[in-house]
Amino acid sequence: MAVTVIENSSDMQRYALNARHEGRTVALVPTMGYLHAGHASLMAEGRRRSELLVASIFVNPAQFGVGEDFEKYPRDMEGDIRIAAAAGVDVIFAPAAAAMYPAGYQTYVDVERLTLPLCGASRPGHFRGVTTVVCKLFGIVQPHLALFGRKDYQQLAVIRQMTADLNMPVEIIGMPIVREADGLAMSSRNAYLSAAERQSALCLCRGLAAARALFARGEHAVTELVHAISSVIAAEEAAVVDYIELRDQLTLEPVSQADGSTLAAVAVRIGKTRLIDNCLLGEE
Repeated sequence: MAVTVIENSSDMQRYALNARHEGRTVALVPTMGYLHAGHASLMAEGRRRSELLVASIFVNPAQFGVGEDFEKYPRDMEGDIRIAAAAGVDVIFAPAAAAMYPAGYQTYVDVERLTLPLCGASRPGHFRGVTTVVCKLFGIVQPHLALFGRKDYQQLAVIRQMTADLNMPVEIIGMPIVREADGLAMSSRNAYLSAAERQSALCLCRGLAAARALFARGEHAVTELVHAISSVIAAEEAAVVDYIELRDQLTLEPVSQADGSTLAAVAVRIGKTRLIDNCLLGEE
């Protein structure tokens, strides 16, 4: 099916409001492009749940810190259109940065406590950029529901909090992590990895699997479960740990004892590429 590409915010908002006026359910899948099967899974679920499916493609400068990879972030609009069309997307909203953040822009959305640990500790300002752009996308696209991947677990939690706190009438749907056949979580940043680094990157999912296996054998001590992950990652010379944490799945607060709903989250640099992954200890 053909996909309509809209670049102007007012045009997108008008299109969405017309769809809502006609009684159609609007779903949004926010992305930064360079789409892969993980994104396609969100789009397929959005297609199932809606009459108008919108995917945004916007590399958001507000969520990149100094020295991060905004300029180098992979982009492929032609490929993105093909993947979106195959997944059933009706509209791609692809604004320019200058349109989203015009001269004189000064309004931001800040979720406080949930953004402090994990990625928020090592990427100050990142989540303020995320919540601001998602808030803007909700205002422009007017979705009834929005779909986000659980690989970015903290992002999903922060967006849920923002939506609840600001009484936004948008249902937030978290979707399972989509993995390569060898277990690596799909990510646009995987494109940065050399062949050797790609193999080294498997230490993230293998470390999490080690913790799940240890938990399944009856271990609930946080120190032991973290050690299980860190031992696997430490065996990879190319890996530099940002964090290995066990947290409450809702509050992201530290836990004193693990249970099946405890979140295990890792962030690791493989060469110059920062990768994240997570699991709930009790999940299969």
